[in-house]
Amino acid sequence: MSCVKTLPLLIGLSIFLLGSNAHALPEDRNQPIRVQADTAELDDRQGVAVYRGDVVITQGTMKITGDTVTITQNGNGDVEVFTSIGKPAYYEQKPSADKEIVKAYGLTIQYFAANERIVLIDQAKVVQEGNTFEGEKIVYDTQRQIVNAGRATNSEVTTPRPRVDMVIQPRKKDQPAAEQTE
Repeated sequence: MSCVKTLPLLIGLSIFLLGSNAHALPEDRNQPIRVQADTAELDDRQGVAVYRGDVVITQGTMKITGDTVTITQNGNGDVEVFTSIGKPAYYEQKPSADKEIVKAYGLTIQYFAANERIVLIDQAKVVQEGNTFEGEKIVYDTQRQIVNAGRATNSEVTTPRPRVDMVIQPRKKDQPAAEQTE
């Protein structure tokens, strides 16, 4: 596959990563995108790129890792979904300058670009400002910063967890309520 043919897929990856940072630090969008992997297989006709072997994708504060990362595009070349598989796969990003880095884990992580939603399946966990959410499946809406955790229906999981486990940190007494929720 020539470099000219892979250019649309690489541009699509760049657009996807830039779009996924809409609610992250403004500086992240201006940072270079780096993809590191042992191997890369790019199929322009199918709109699929598969990276294998200790895959690390970074841009500013965003980091995605996995053993295998697959990126799919629609007919227009827009990224639809990326799927990261690992033991565990990992995602992190700093949502804003005054917030701590959000960390997400799962044996499978799917990112749906159109609605900026991350789905973590099997051994799923999100850590945000000391709060943790764990379960078989977690859906994290990065735009609204909402987490839903529960059972992974229609999915095989290696570690069944019939119940969600959350740890929510107490509010700091020395801050007004308005500051604590921002």
